[in-house]
Amino acid sequence: MILPIRLYGDPVLRKDCKEIDVYDSTIYHFIIDMFDTMYKSYGVGLAAPQVGKNLRIFVMDTSTFIINKEEMTYKRVFINPEIVKTYGKTWKLKEGCLSFPDFIAKIERYESIQVKYYNEDMEKCEEIFQGFPARVIQHEYDHIEGKLFIDYLKKTRY
Repeated sequence: MILPIRLYGDPVLRKDCKEIDVYDSTIYHFIIDMFDTMYKSYGVGLAAPQVGKNLRIFVMDTSTFIINKEEMTYKRVFINPEIVKTYGKTWKLKEGCLSFPDFIAKIERYESIQVKYYNEDMEKCEEIFQGFPARVIQHEYDHIEGKLFIDYLKKTRY
């Protein structure tokens, strides 16, 4: 089922989300709906608050947007994620957001991150991501922390 995407101004986008403590069929179906919504909206990531849920979960699939042909693509579900460490330099790249249609801005993010999370099978995972996948994760992680990509812009930009 395609879920309605919440747009800038909706208070759910500014909430610090709650951890998922019970994984049941509701969460399972929610994950499927999130992927369906993300694909229908031509996104590479989608966080629960963007579809009105105050939960620490997001999905990503970088296969639809490849910057570097040698870069691996990632399709992941992140439940209760935690960015443990950032690595390397920061780099700017144009970003968009499904909650901000038709708005793109250059955002500075770390090139590599280490993330602890649970996957869709509730298996505990820990991975290091680099490049574009790391950028997507940082963007979606900000959503579950109540932060938006426009928060990185100088006040004179918007």
